[in-house]
Amino acid sequence: MTSLRDHVVLASADSQAFTSLRQRSTSRQDRYRMGRELRGQVPRRSLGDWSAPASRPDPVQLVIESHKGRLDWLVPVRVGRMAASPYGFLRGAAVVMAADVARLPGTGITPVICGDAHLGNFGFYASPERDLVIDLNDFDEAHPGGWEWDLRRLVASIWVAGRQNGAGEPQCDAAVRQCVAGYRAEVRALASTPLLARSYQRLDANRLQQRAISKSLRAEIKRAAARARRRTSDRALPRFTSERDGQRRIVEDPPLDGILPIESGV
Repeated sequence: MTSLRDHVVLASADSQAFTSLRQRSTSRQDRYRMGRELRGQVPRRSLGDWSAPASRPDPVQLVIESHKGRLDWLVPVRVGRMAASPYGFLRGAAVVMAADVARLPGTGITPVICGDAHLGNFGFYASPERDLVIDLNDFDEAHPGGWEWDLRRLVASIWVAGRQNGAGEPQCDAAVRQCVAGYRAEVRALASTPLLARSYQRLDANRLQQRAISKSLRAEIKRAAARARRRTSDRALPRFTSERDGQRRIVEDPPLDGILPIESGV
């Protein structure tokens, strides 16, 4: 197990290998060797076990502390949404999961991670070429950290979301295994892809639909893509603004009807 302060650089963007075009970068063969050595130090089986340590911080207290700096009148709204369902709690309790995974084994490879890579933070977006692609959409907790943390949060959210939608434990297990297998296959493919080509890697909606195995999943992707294509700026303007005295003004849209800050005077 690597310590929390360990940092391993495998010819990444902050490596000396990329400070000059005159300097040869670390060969792919050497990076594979370094990766295998790290895997020997942190075997895969060590990544699957977790039990709450005696010194684990109180999750409720962590959530309360995370409310510091937030608008007081919005805290009850946030707590209400977290208490509504297990998945709602998972979404709002990133600080709890971060405290847990930070103490788990890790390879020490520390890129900039999303920090909150749960299932709900993925969505469809238009690329600069106006193609519809799927990607992460939340980076307000992005920070250098273990790549394993993002993957753990993603698969945990898949399992919890599956339960909430009525899937059985075998189905949730299968979904998580498929996610991890897909992640592993993609990383393996990217490892053999030139650096510049990796920068343009993306998953568009059409390819995602074609690769879907089940008919119901293909239909759901098609519906989600159609909804995303309708969410354009010209449709957003009348929803988020109103015209007064010949000028467009942003309409007040509180998180819940009937809840407004006292300072507003309403």
